[in-house]
Amino acid sequence: MKSQNKTIVVTVVITVIVLLAAFYFLMPVFGPRFMHPLMSERMHGNSSQVNASDLDTSTEKLTENGAFKVSFKSELDPIVIGPIHSWTIHVETADGQPVEGATILVDGGMPEHGHGLPTAPQVTQDLGNGDYLVEGLKFQMGGWWEVKFNISADGTTDNVTFNLVLGG
Repeated sequence: MKSQNKTIVVTVVITVIVLLAAFYFLMPVFGPRFMHPLMSERMHGNSSQVNASDLDTSTEKLTENGAFKVSFKSELDPIVIGPIHSWTIHVETADGQPVEGATILVDGGMPEHGHGLPTAPQVTQDLGNGDYLVEGLKFQMGGWWEVKFNISADGTTDNVTFNLVLGG
């Protein structure tokens, strides 16, 4: 009986070693092809991905409800991965009048990765004539980023989202 138990244990150990070795050597080859779609679906609720060429990457947009026209200019040109930097955003009414004294909140992140910005950017200064200084922006990796602004002025609140596609 002892010989039969020893054979079973050796067979199980060898089988486990072979399976682990196969997993170790084959996962880099086959894993991404199968795991990435599964992970993407789990993180985002579906397996569809956005094609970067389909994104509106303009630097001037109307807000979602059309209350404001917003544009931005980065101190970095082009915007690159790594450094913390500032943007100047310009906010005007739909008919072109500069918006003074607005309250602006900043948010964003990488929709395809399910994470936010690595910093907490905020509007630090009203520069006048509808211009606002946004400090603390950083993008730590390449891909599709969103930067979102929630703008409140004169009893009106509206949102705008800017899309960036950074190489990396």
